[in-house]
Amino acid sequence: MPRRDSLQAKIEQRIAERSDDVFLTREFADLGGERQVLRALSKEVADGGLIRLGYGIYGRATPSRLSGKPMLANPGGFTGAVRIALTKLGVPWEPSAAERAYNEGRSTQIPMNPKLKVKGRFSRRLSYDGKPLVIER
Repeated sequence: MPRRDSLQAKIEQRIAERSDDVFLTREFADLGGERQVLRALSKEVADGGLIRLGYGIYGRATPSRLSGKPMLANPGGFTGAVRIALTKLGVPWEPSAAERAYNEGRSTQIPMNPKLKVKGRFSRRLSYDGKPLVIER
């Protein structure tokens, strides 16, 4: 149990108060130095409260009922969490061609791999559970 006034406790409190499922490192920059914040977020990942999706991007985690391991709490899964993260980062995105074809009824194939079309500059690698996000240009 961290002390009440520690950085770890402040970060845990801020995560508990927010309804978001995705957090950026810069959202905690006012609490302490960059290295301290990264260390505290790494501890949250180790404790199972967060899942690291990529550089500076973390998702809220809940324990799986089957295995007990942490899994993303976002109802939209990894793709939904990435959409929230890209929106927070200010990167314009739209659904992939396969997802648009399925939503418009032109295809019966359900897109399974996480894929988005990014319009702006974006070079981060995002992944969850060993599956990377595929970016269309």
